[in-house]
Order: sequence, then structure tokens, then C-alpha cells
Amino acid sequence: MMTGIEKGVVDAHNDQAIAALKADYEALGEHLSRRGIDIDAIKAKVARYGVAVPSWGVGTGGTRFARFPGAGEPRDIFDKMDDCAVIHRLTGATPSVSLHIPWDKADPAALKAKAEETGLTFDAMNSNTFQDQADQKHSYKFGSLSHASAATRQQAAEHNIECIEIGKAIGSKALTVWVGDGSNFPGQTNFTRQFERYLDAMRTVYKALPDDWRIFTEHKMYEPAFYSTVVQDWGTNYMIAEALGPKAYCLVDLGHHAPNVNIEMIVARLIQAKKLGGFHFNDSKYGDDDLDTGSIDPYRLFLVFNELVDAEIRGAEGFRPAHMLDQSHNVTDPIESLMVSAMEVQRAYAAALLVDRKALEGFQEDNDALMATTTLKKAFRTDVEPILAMARFEKGAAIDPVTAFRASGYRAKVAAQRPAISSAGGGIV
Repeated sequence: MMTGIEKGVVDAHNDQAIAALKADYEALGEHLSRRGIDIDAIKAKVARYGVAVPSWGVGTGGTRFARFPGAGEPRDIFDKMDDCAVIHRLTGATPSVSLHIPWDKADPAALKAKAEETGLTFDAMNSNTFQDQADQKHSYKFGSLSHASAATRQQAAEHNIECIEIGKAIGSKALTVWVGDGSNFPGQTNFTRQFERYLDAMRTVYKALPDDWRIFTEHKMYEPAFYSTVVQDWGTNYMIAEALGPKAYCLVDLGHHAPNVNIEMIVARLIQAKKLGGFHFNDSKYGDDDLDTGSIDPYRLFLVFNELVDAEIRGAEGFRPAHMLDQSHNVTDPIESLMVSAMEVQRAYAAALLVDRKALEGFQEDNDALMATTTLKKAFRTDVEPILAMARFEKGAAIDPVTAFRASGYRAKVAAQRPAISSAGGGIV
């Protein structure tokens, strides 16, 4: 496996940090033992956990106003996979990459060869009917799968089916569909007819799914449409999943909700309905900010994982969520941000595993609100970093991935190989 990071760099970094880590891990183990928790069992679960990296995430993002590329921007999907491999090499937490078509369209045989070279696998495929491409006959300016034109809807459906065919060739097992369809003015569209058109087009896509595939539909409150959005919330998303069939599930992007929405309760409802397909992890302050996961509200992330661990422990029927990061990195090195975010997701998972479920249930049954919330806070406030770091070390990854990355000189190396990209134009990706 080739990753662009020399083993000696990681080993030298770990040699300097391992003594302190062992002491911290032993101290935390003693503390958790007094709470009846086996630290090694928690570490084993954390080590098995993985979150997918979005191919587009390793490039510098932007806003509607401007984009400021960084050094060593990936030129194509093969450069992107090199960068994704570095993230997994240093964190041991991101074994798969999610492709976006047509941005990442390439010969499937070449993609499979690159995956073998880098030690990565392919997560869900992502379609793009929110942009017009150079060779596209019908525009998506006024919608795609819900467009008033049957020809445009057919074009959008065929693109999604193409994504399935590419995914089949490279070993993917899922398709994620997000559309920007909606309206900007009252009266611009008929809500009911627009939704019916969307469902009809999605049924065409659904019929093309292999038996062992799943399709994830993604809701978003607004943007790029600002008056109405066809798939605007989890209720509409659930309606879609129910209408399409047993292979259809709802995907929850943390940033696609209004501020202060109770996302963890949405997660619980979708688990209960057996329709939780997975997540796009990120964070936000105002809207779909696509900030680094856990950078704004780490407690919300923990509460989401509290519901996931609860479902995991009780063996909830149909519970098999896919996990992926989905962020835009405007002012940080994308590789560093994705590494930190992957570790934040692991951190939330580890902390949720520390919740005293028996005590929590007892407080809930006794209507003891204070002790119930204190039980959650106790787990959240526990510093689980030694668990995460030891899991990385035992995998041969870096105890401190960001420090190791900076010491490796990888960014400077690829900057010398990859030509600079113009900063002209806006766009989040």
C-alpha cells in the first residue's frame, strides 16, 4: 500500500509520544475501571469504527463569493485518492472514499487499481444534478428530478443510473441522491405536482438498483432554493423512503437543518422507523456551513451518537447506518481538517459508549431529569483521547496525526508536483 507518508516519519513521531500515551491510557483505564468499564473493550470498538471521506473534501472549498485554493490542490480523482490515503494512513479511521459523479468520473478499472494501490475502498456514490455540465442537453436551472420538463427529468434519472453502473464496477453498494430542486418565489411551482414528479423520477432510479444496494435520499431545509425545497425535511425524506421501497433510506446531514433543531430526536425517529440510512457529518453555526465536525457543537454530535449506541446495544432492527464526512475547508488544510473531524466522530462514539445505560434508564423511569442529564454529561466530559490515540498507535497510525502530517512534508511535496489552481470564481467545492 502506497500512501505518500514514509513509515519512518510515523514511527519517529510515535516513539516520542508513546511513553506519555501509555501513562495516560493506564490512568484512564484505572478511572474507567472504577466505573465498571473495560477500557480495552471500548478501544476495540473504536478501532473497528470507520467513517468515509468525501473525494471533494480534500480540495479547498469556498463560498458563493470566492474560493482561495491552497497549495497542492488535487488535479483529479487519483490525486484525491492519494490525499484520502494519507488521512487513513495517519488516523486509521477512514478506510473508504465516496465519489461524486461527474467530478470523479474515470475508467472503473483505473479506479479499482488506484484503490488497491492506496488501500482504500469505495463508499456510496454521489450524483450531481445541481450543476449543468458542458455536454449537458437540458439545464437544471429550474430543477432536475422534479423539473416540469419530462426530458430534463429523464436526463437526471439517467445520470443517477449511470452513477449506479459506475458504482457496480468499482464495488460500491449505495447511491446518495441530493437535489437542489425547489423555488425562490411563492407561486413559482405547485408543491404537490413538483413532489409527484420527483417521486416518479426517483422510482425510475430505484428500479435500477441491484438487489444488494441501498439508495439514500438527503433532505435540506434551503439552498440553493430559498422559498421552498422539494426534499426540505426529514418528514418528506421519510415519505420518499416509504414510497420507493425497502432499499430506500434517509440520510441525515447535520448541517441541513434549521439552527437548534433536535437532530438527535430525528435520528431516533428514523431508527424506530427502520429508515435511517446514514450521515454526512459536519458542523454549523447558522446554516449549511459545512464546518469541521465537532468544531461548533460537539455535545450535539455526542447526543447523536448516544442514540446510535443505544440502537447498537439493543440490536435495533434494520440498523446499519453509513457514516461519511461532508465538509468544506476554506481556511484550513483539507487533509488536516478531515483528520481532525474523523477523530471527532470517533471521540463522540467513544464517549457515547461510556454512558451508564442501566443508570440512565433508571433515572428516566423515575422521572429524575437532573440525574438523567448528568449521566450523559459524565460520559461526554470524560477525556477519551488516550483511547483514540492508543487505537491509532496499535494500528500503526499516528498518535498525533496532525503533528505527524506536518512533519512528513507531504503538502510541500504535492505542491511541487501539482500546478497551482486559479482562485477565480466562487463555489463551495
